[in-house]
Amino acid sequence: MILGISVLAFAVAAILARILANPASRMSILDHPNERSLHNTPVPRTGGIAIVLAVAMVLAGGFLSGQISSRIGWLVVAALLVASVSLVDDLRGLALRYRLIVHLVAATLLAYTGLHVAGEVWPGGLPAWPWWVSRFLAVLAIVWMINLYNFMDGMDGFAGGMAVIGFGALGVQGWLVGANEYALINLVIVAATGGFLVFNFPPARIFMGDTGSATLGLLAAAMALWGARDEVLPLWASFLVFSPFIVDATVTLIRRILRGERFWQAHKTHYYQRLVQMGWGHRKTVLAEYVLMAGCAVSAVFAVSLMPVMQWGIIIFWVLVYAVLMVWVDRLWLRHIQADC
Repeated sequence: MILGISVLAFAVAAILARILANPASRMSILDHPNERSLHNTPVPRTGGIAIVLAVAMVLAGGFLSGQISSRIGWLVVAALLVASVSLVDDLRGLALRYRLIVHLVAATLLAYTGLHVAGEVWPGGLPAWPWWVSRFLAVLAIVWMINLYNFMDGMDGFAGGMAVIGFGALGVQGWLVGANEYALINLVIVAATGGFLVFNFPPARIFMGDTGSATLGLLAAAMALWGARDEVLPLWASFLVFSPFIVDATVTLIRRILRGERFWQAHKTHYYQRLVQMGWGHRKTVLAEYVLMAGCAVSAVFAVSLMPVMQWGIIIFWVLVYAVLMVWVDRLWLRHIQADC
C-alpha cells in the first residue's frame, strides 16, 4: 500500500514539475537573479505547485479510501493556507506582515487541534508545561520552521534533498514502530518531493519557490510534533534530522542580529551560500550537504532506541561536528575575502 501510494505521488509531482519547468508554459513564472540568488539565469519558480498538489491529491485519496484517518484534515488545511499565501507571493510579491499573519493562523490551527509540544524535548526530559505554554511553543516552532525552510531554499537540489532525507527518516522511524499512518504521510511527502527533485537537481530546471519551501517547512514542524505526540520519535530526534537546515539558518540569523544588520533583508551569508560563492558550485556543495543530512538522519533514527546517556553522547557529537564545520567555513570565507581585496 505504502509503495503504491508513494509511486503515485512521485509520478504526479514529476509530471507537473515537467510541465512547469517549461519556460514557455503559461503556468511558469521566472525567478530572475537578485542580490540573494546563486543562479545567473532566469529559472521557473513554480515547482512548489507540483509538490503541494501531489501531496494534497494523494493524501485526499488515501483519506477517501479509508487508508488515512480524518486527523490529516487540519494538516492539509494548514498546508494549503501556507501554500496559497506563498503562491501569491511567488506570483506578485506580498508584504512580509501579511505572510506572517497567515503563518500564525496556520500554526495556531495546528497547535489547537492537537499538534503541541509533547514528550521528550531533550533526552530523558519530560517538562510538565501548562497546556498554553506547549501550544505557544508549538506555534513559534511552526512559524520559525516555515520561514527557516524558505531562507534555506537558495541552492539547486538543497531544499528538495532535505525533504527527501528528512521526511524519509521520519517515515522509516514510523514504519519501524508500527505507526503506519505516520509513515505513509511522510513517505508521500518524500515521493512528491522526489518527483520535483528530478528537475531541481543541479543544474536546476525549476525552483520550488516559496510555495514549496514554506509548505515543506510547515510539514516538517507538523510531522515532528505529530511524531512526538504519538510517541513515534521525540522532538529532539526530529530536530537532529532537520538540523542541517535549523543550525545554518538559526546561527546565521543570530550572527546578523548581533552585527546589527537588517536581518529581514535578502542576503547570501548562509554557510551553504558561502561555499557556493567560494567556488564549490551547486553540485559539490549540495552533495556535501546530503552527506551531512544523511548522517544526522541515520544517527537520529538509531539514537531513538538508546539510553538517554547515549542519546546525549550523539547530540554532543553533532554539536562538535557543527562547531568544527562552521569554524572551518568561516576561515575559508575570510581567506576568500582577503584574496579578493
